[in-house]
Amino acid sequence: MNHDDLRIWSRRAADWAHDYHAGLRQRPVRAPLTPGAVAARLPEAAPETPEPMETIWADFEAIVPDAMTHWQHPRFFGYFPANAAPVSMLAEQLANAMAAQCMLWQTSPAATEIEQVMMRWLRGALGLPERFAGTIHDSATSATLSAILTMRERALDWASNAAGLSGAPVLRLYASAQSHSSVDKGARIAGLGQDNLVKVPTDAGLSMDPAALEEAIAADIAAGRRPAGVILCVGGTSVGASDRVAACIAVARSHDIPVHVDAAWAGSAMICPEFRDLWAGVEGADSIVFNPHKWLGAQFDCSVQFLADPRDQVRTLGLRPDYLQTLGTDGVTDFNEWTVPLGRRFRALKLWFLLRAHGLEGLRGRIRDHVRWAGELAEEIARLDGVEIVTPPALSLFTFALKAGDAATEALLRRINDDGRVYLTQTRHKGRFVIRVQVGQFDCTRDDVMTVAQVLRDLL
Repeated sequence: MNHDDLRIWSRRAADWAHDYHAGLRQRPVRAPLTPGAVAARLPEAAPETPEPMETIWADFEAIVPDAMTHWQHPRFFGYFPANAAPVSMLAEQLANAMAAQCMLWQTSPAATEIEQVMMRWLRGALGLPERFAGTIHDSATSATLSAILTMRERALDWASNAAGLSGAPVLRLYASAQSHSSVDKGARIAGLGQDNLVKVPTDAGLSMDPAALEEAIAADIAAGRRPAGVILCVGGTSVGASDRVAACIAVARSHDIPVHVDAAWAGSAMICPEFRDLWAGVEGADSIVFNPHKWLGAQFDCSVQFLADPRDQVRTLGLRPDYLQTLGTDGVTDFNEWTVPLGRRFRALKLWFLLRAHGLEGLRGRIRDHVRWAGELAEEIARLDGVEIVTPPALSLFTFALKAGDAATEALLRRINDDGRVYLTQTRHKGRFVIRVQVGQFDCTRDDVMTVAQVLRDLL
């Protein structure tokens, strides 16, 4: 394929994408397949000679769409969304066409400087102080890992990058049981170890108990262990729990321990001032992550980390070999020094397009709709015989279960997802199997949301 061919096939792909999205409501949200069914339709080895594009396209249409879970389906209510506003898709097409490697300012001046400006736009939209600077990662897992690595280096006086962890004091991290598994992964990858991630008890509202945090830190200090960092969650993945940010930061500050706030999902809602009580006190954090690809409409992947002072993270992650120097230019930002990968995509372009095409008010309106519709749906489900709301809506996330018990609830979830009209997922809350409902798909309507209640009435 050359660029003349690409023009033809790109137009065909655009037409296909339009028809695909227009017909999503007619598709089951989750593919009704068994493991191995797709692989069985593919050859065992790559072809030795070129194949016609028509053949490749025909195989794509025959194999792929019906074997996908459709994340852009307006009745996708499982996990958290990975939204893709059409304008964000357009920006991605342009970024793909330029195919830039945006690791340095000199390799992509526009990408670097648009990213800087978009971080200022988002900082203002979220109501964060001007001292915060931001960068874009692929996902919150990478941002949280970056924060944990920085906590490690700071706790060891910047020695372990050079000397390693052998012989170093035992470092401790603190998070609640409602924190995301990316915190566990970060503790492992950073070399601190799973056993040194302390899961602090929560209060009746599932928030980290500040008194318990103080007690855990004091016990570790007394035992000769060294506290390295506190990770707080706002809008936890399981049931949407949020820690008491201000009180927990105060405890950490009293011991000079840095704080990272994981607001991967709920952070997008902070563009609405009325929801900011969920992270009151966040301005005291050292690091904050949220994912515009979850609820703002930026196509995956796009995770934003704000840093009160980026110098510690740059000191931890930055390297400047001769071949990465920008000669004759002082004071430029090279964002690869803020993140784990050296290579970087032009992710800021989709934020620029998205924020301009929808405006903050347009995006706020969508989030407010989702929160309101989730509340209405929870009320409707609560009226069904044999069903109870287990955790009430936290923003647009709530859980329910059958009074008959775990086995019946799990069987119901299987029937729901096999039915195909909606897609829901599960979690465990206080040992109980519960079904999650999370409203957030970019193009969903109130009718789509209320379909969940209709499916339950049909299947109960």
